[in-house]
Amino acid sequence: MRRALIGLSVALAAVAVGTGGAAAASSTVRLTIVHVVQGCHVWGDVDGNPLGPSRTVKIKRGATLAIRINCPMSFDFVQLAGPKLALGASLTQPGTVRTLVFAKRGVYKLQAKNVESSEQMGMPTLGPDNTLLLTVRVS
Repeated sequence: MRRALIGLSVALAAVAVGTGGAAAASSTVRLTIVHVVQGCHVWGDVDGNPLGPSRTVKIKRGATLAIRINCPMSFDFVQLAGPKLALGASLTQPGTVRTLVFAKRGVYKLQAKNVESSEQMGMPTLGPDNTLLLTVRVS
């Protein structure tokens, strides 16, 4: 796992999600889902730095969002609002990347919910597990 994380960090070092959420020098925005003690998991940047359980990103039409699961749990993804996306299968496994293309302008809302609880996985956490919410504003 460490080797994969190092490889991912090196490969993605040139692209980061800033506080405004826009992609820097790329039409692909990359986020991670990372394990934390408070709430079990949160959105993270490409380096795995925690960003919180809710996040808003701004991208241009035609851009791609890549979400890597760096948490040891599986997640179900559901679209709550916005023009219909090709989500594919809802389940995303740890260590994999879910890639979404935003072909239409609009405001998209996505939810990522863990399939296994922190208790089932034997992971120490404080408080209930977070349900992750992502808002994508496409211009």
